[in-house]
Amino acid sequence: MAPKFTPRVFSGIQPSGGLTLGNYLGALKRFVRMQDEGMETIYCIVDLHAITVWQEPAKLRAQTREAAAAFIAAGIDPKRSILFNQSQVPAHAELAWIFNCVARVGWMNRMTQFKDKAGRNAENASLGLYAYPSLMAADILVYHATHVPVGEDQKQHLELTRDIAAKFNHDYGVEFFPLTEPVIEGAATRVMSLRDGTVKMSKSDPSDQSRINLTDDADAIAQKIRKARTDPAPLPETLDGLKDRPEARNLVNIYAALADRAPAEVLAEFAGQGFGVFKPRLAELAVAVLSPISAEMKRLAADPAEIDRILGDGANRAEAIARPILERTHDIVGMIRSR
Repeated sequence: MAPKFTPRVFSGIQPSGGLTLGNYLGALKRFVRMQDEGMETIYCIVDLHAITVWQEPAKLRAQTREAAAAFIAAGIDPKRSILFNQSQVPAHAELAWIFNCVARVGWMNRMTQFKDKAGRNAENASLGLYAYPSLMAADILVYHATHVPVGEDQKQHLELTRDIAAKFNHDYGVEFFPLTEPVIEGAATRVMSLRDGTVKMSKSDPSDQSRINLTDDADAIAQKIRKARTDPAPLPETLDGLKDRPEARNLVNIYAALADRAPAEVLAEFAGQGFGVFKPRLAELAVAVLSPISAEMKRLAADPAEIDRILGDGANRAEAIARPILERTHDIVGMIRSR
């Protein structure tokens, strides 16, 4: 009989700075909702993943606190969810080493994100960048997480996590690690650039007009939406009419996600109208949803000691779950717990 695992959500965000509307709609908004879905929720700022490429230490600390502020400002309640930074729970790195010995090199060679990030300079990439999907598996499985909200671009890594769990269970004749399920949902899980609807919204885009930052004030949010690239045609009646209109599709998806509505509903309301009507309505909605988040992030940033206290409390609670799972893993592998 298969073991029954406690329903538990785990997910993490890199402290890369400059969180955007894409991070909010693709991750933070869903994280907040999951607090009300009857599962334990564990959210992590993955600073160990961040250092797979070199980070300036003071900047890494600042960006870790900024990410924590974004979680809280978006609606994560540190009393209802566990919120912490990854490096403060050593069990992540310890289990990752065991998983390094379970995962196969061929599996890692198939990871497309390493190829994307390392590019032609793969020989000079860090070993950490190559092996980080194994650490990602450890992040999830050290809590026996049953569900992980992921974007489409992370599905491959979750499949690897399931492969590692299955191989560990098979190799040691146990049913110890769950086969974690992906949670992919929502109208705008992949938010595209406001300047080019064919590329993902990113903080690394040289144009600040391509994105809405979570730190933008109301005026900046409205101005960026007014200047977002569109086409001259009115909005269609059906989703099929957006097929070859990436910028229009992106703005409709953003509206739908911010309003908690289906894209088809949005089109039903605005069909036949131009962007001269649609953009002001989208700007009004975006300001209403996002400007309170940016204001709260600014307030939290003024008290870094309070952010650190919240992260420390979360790390203690995370450690209390992870440590027994790691110790049982040691037992299964055959390591002597001599103290």
